[in-house]
Amino acid sequence: MVTNAATLGRSGVHDFILLRASAIVLALYSIFMMGFFIITPEVTFEIWHGLFSNLAMQIFTILAVVAVLFHAWIGIWQVLTDYVKNTMLRGLLQFLFTLTLFVYVAAVLLTVWGV
Repeated sequence: MVTNAATLGRSGVHDFILLRASAIVLALYSIFMMGFFIITPEVTFEIWHGLFSNLAMQIFTILAVVAVLFHAWIGIWQVLTDYVKNTMLRGLLQFLFTLTLFVYVAAVLLTVWGV
């Protein structure tokens, strides 16, 4: 088994399960949001604010963003491992993508929780 800093001691089975679980969460969130836009005739600020003022929606949104983080992290690692052979370049790209993902998560947390 190949291990490095990017895998954090995980196995391929662990990655497989995380990818499938995050895909399910993202599918459910997408279906919910499509349903919201289909059944809501006009989306105003008040309606949008009301939707995201609900604690369940805030938790669901954070869960979806964490699912995006896991999904993208594993996907980026797999793609870079397959296609970028230069170790220094791969490490730099992984760092930049990971930093970007964490900035996205922080932005969503600040937006959803209104801190």
